[in-house]
Amino acid sequence: MASMAALLWREFGTRAEWGTDVSQTPCTRASSMAAMELTSERLLLREMAPEDWPAVHEWGSRPEACRYQTWGPNTPEETQAFVGRVVAAAAAEPRTEFTLLAQLRDTGRVVGSGSLFVRSQQFGTGEVAYIVHPDNWGQGIASEMAAALVGWGFAELGLHRVFGTCDPRNVASARVLRKLGMTHEGHMRHTALIRDGWRDSDLYAVLEHEWRAHPSSS
Repeated sequence: MASMAALLWREFGTRAEWGTDVSQTPCTRASSMAAMELTSERLLLREMAPEDWPAVHEWGSRPEACRYQTWGPNTPEETQAFVGRVVAAAAAEPRTEFTLLAQLRDTGRVVGSGSLFVRSQQFGTGEVAYIVHPDNWGQGIASEMAAALVGWGFAELGLHRVFGTCDPRNVASARVLRKLGMTHEGHMRHTALIRDGWRDSDLYAVLEHEWRAHPSSS
């Protein structure tokens, strides 16, 4: 998980497909969404605001949080630029990026953020990604956040397939993707250049009918 704007979250985007006529695609609803807010058992997922950058910087500046990423550790300016880009993306028409801040519902503490990207409007393909504050690792936060985003993508955007990627060394992230009912579809070589050299990526994905049959969808 260059600047924070160049997250892992964008490493496998099919950008050439973004020009599809959205009036003829399953993801048309993304273009007219108001401010998003999702809730799960423990989390409130809400839109990011410029004043949220100090909370984001709490993990954006941590080396362990960006170990497998092309960005970071961030300077305050880099984190502010990332948050600004997220805010701008939320206002885009059509909207193809849904990056939300994750707060604990009982305390309001910000514990991470998650993203759902529409990678192909024509074929209803999305990508899910997530990052959790290191102080909250091992608590199931990433799984809960990702499940909320994936379920919303299938139900509200009409997606057909959602995928996620991770560095093969990032066993915790791979565990999250498997818990979502995703199938390991392949191993991609040298997808990003990070601090310790070229990294590979494992690709996982789940189809809409598989999601409906999976416990995470309930």
